[in-house]
Amino acid sequence: MTIESDLAVLDANVLVYAYYEESEHFEAARLLLAKAQDEAAQLCVTPRSLAEFYATVTNPRRVTEPKSTDVALGAIAEILALPGMLLLPTPVDVVSRWTELLRRHPVTGPDFFDLQLVATMLGNGVRRLYTFNVRDFTGFDEIEALIPSAS
Repeated sequence: MTIESDLAVLDANVLVYAYYEESEHFEAARLLLAKAQDEAAQLCVTPRSLAEFYATVTNPRRVTEPKSTDVALGAIAEILALPGMLLLPTPVDVVSRWTELLRRHPVTGPDFFDLQLVATMLGNGVRRLYTFNVRDFTGFDEIEALIPSAS
């Protein structure tokens, strides 16, 4: 399945910051999520970004105030219920896509998960990504990484 449009994926860090008011990126992350109240927002998440969100917000080593399983699952349900939010499917050819990307962008360790996100995006025809970690996507000319704005 290929989705050709102006869709933009939200990286897991955007989702995490949107649920932590003390975060320096809270306002920008919440504003971006608020845009998804509009059906025409053309924002999306991936199963991987939701899994990373859950793993982060429930982990006391990653956040100062970990969420309970119920609260984290409630947040995921809220995100998915937004009228302008689409859950991108994992393309059936995602493994061949990320192996091809690895040939052009050899990464190791946790950087692989960013490459996997790019493979999922490209498999769905999505070229834009909102993230607070733009540098993690430097070198992926196939996509445009954008920092969410608080204005």
